[in-house]
Amino acid sequence: MDIRELLEGVKEGRIPVEKAVLALKTAPFTDLGFAKTDNHRAIRQGCTEVIYGAGKTAEQCSAIASSLIGNGAECVMVTRCDAEKASSIKTPLDSQYHGDARILVIGKPPSPREGSRVAVVTAGTSDIPVAEEAAVTAETLGSKVIRIYDVGVSGLHRLLSKTDELMTANAVVVVAGMEGALPSVVGGLVDVPVIAVPTSVGYGASFEGVTALLSMMNSCSSDVSVVNIDNGFGAGYIAGLIDRRTTR
Repeated sequence: MDIRELLEGVKEGRIPVEKAVLALKTAPFTDLGFAKTDNHRAIRQGCTEVIYGAGKTAEQCSAIASSLIGNGAECVMVTRCDAEKASSIKTPLDSQYHGDARILVIGKPPSPREGSRVAVVTAGTSDIPVAEEAAVTAETLGSKVIRIYDVGVSGLHRLLSKTDELMTANAVVVVAGMEGALPSVVGGLVDVPVIAVPTSVGYGASFEGVTALLSMMNSCSSDVSVVNIDNGFGAGYIAGLIDRRTTR
């Protein structure tokens, strides 16, 4: 039960005080044995706990999602979830699977707020799966996402044709492999936070994303921050938080 609904019920006399006290004692988390679902995550942070699907069975994901939904969550994400696992997850709410992002969205995401705008940019087409993880994450948190793909530095005119869209965003996620130069370029164009995501895309000396990671961490653009290699989820989550505070 939602905390606000519980308190309103006590105020109106529909719920006994003793029942409300018991509900509050058990509300912070639910012990499923193999997992403890954080029922107060949305109250503390504004977003429901996200299920990391890798290493979990479909049955475990189902139980965790059902517990979160049973405790008031209206939308739950399962990240790093392949299509086979997604098709086996059973929940009380309808779900949608995003194949490129490897994210299962259970329930209905909130509608974008007025003025919401997150741009997700990729250097190349090969970076799109990581970018989609960021984009779907931000959308599920309630952001309007603009996708600007395949605008890397080897053809900079492609990026410059999108500057109007970039400059109206509240946060920009830039996804790049190889030498990871694109976030610095974008950072020099916009006046909002840029979240750089190095990808493991590239030839041998890219060291599966380490070269891009180090390049991004040494960016001379002061508005660039960096998440871990291939961490589209982390970038999309941060961008969603920035967007939410900007449009609040």
